[in-house]
Amino acid sequence: MTGASGRIASALRPLLAADSRRLRLVDVVEPDVEPGDGEEFTALSITDLDGMVRACAGAQALIHLGADASEREWPELDQTNITGTYVALESARQAGVRTVFLASSLHAAGFETIARANRSPMPKARPDTLYGFTKAAAEALGSLYADRFGMTVIAARIMEFHDQPKDERGRWLWLSPADAGRLVEASIQLEEPGFHVVWGVSRNRWSDAALDPGTRIGFRPEDVADKHLDAVASSEEVDPERELLAGTFIDERHRIGEDWTRTVE
Repeated sequence: MTGASGRIASALRPLLAADSRRLRLVDVVEPDVEPGDGEEFTALSITDLDGMVRACAGAQALIHLGADASEREWPELDQTNITGTYVALESARQAGVRTVFLASSLHAAGFETIARANRSPMPKARPDTLYGFTKAAAEALGSLYADRFGMTVIAARIMEFHDQPKDERGRWLWLSPADAGRLVEASIQLEEPGFHVVWGVSRNRWSDAALDPGTRIGFRPEDVADKHLDAVASSEEVDPERELLAGTFIDERHRIGEDWTRTVE
């Protein structure tokens, strides 16, 4: 698991623990919660191909979460998100790891509306930022490795990952930690070669058409945002036909240009 000290990985670690499983945690910084039974940590950059090949040796699957998760200047995004994804896939190939889970993002299709994302087929890439582009590029790399080398690669367009939904957008976009665990577990159990793009989202207000790509790989989300938000009074209204997945990533503060600002997902 790359990016093992990050927010999503920290939530996933206890959910993926199993008596017969050993998690190899990879990051450049040590995790806040020390590795427990069944875990081992290696301080390693995801751009270090030789080190990543060693880390992948003998593994069943690679869970690639390591990335810069916000808009940044291009050289930083290029190195971490694009080169890092190439190294992850190539190290898995060289080490004989056949299954790779890639953390993509809703920002790979951020110029789609919520309503459009709620329909079939899965929308093509429409990145909203340079960050979103790097996630779209990661998906393309995953497709290449699945087709050329017969690997199983799942790119999950993760929506809004929080312990609980934060606002009205969360009625559609929330991904609970438990459902994130179900998504990764389904992905790493998949054995048939091929490339899959799925939404990383809880059940919420989504149609079966939007959830079908996940269902086809065995992902069945159970949590529902409305159960958390209905008790909270809100004057905010979200029109899914007009609201873009990108949210604040495309407002004036976060434009591509000289005035770079760093946002949170």
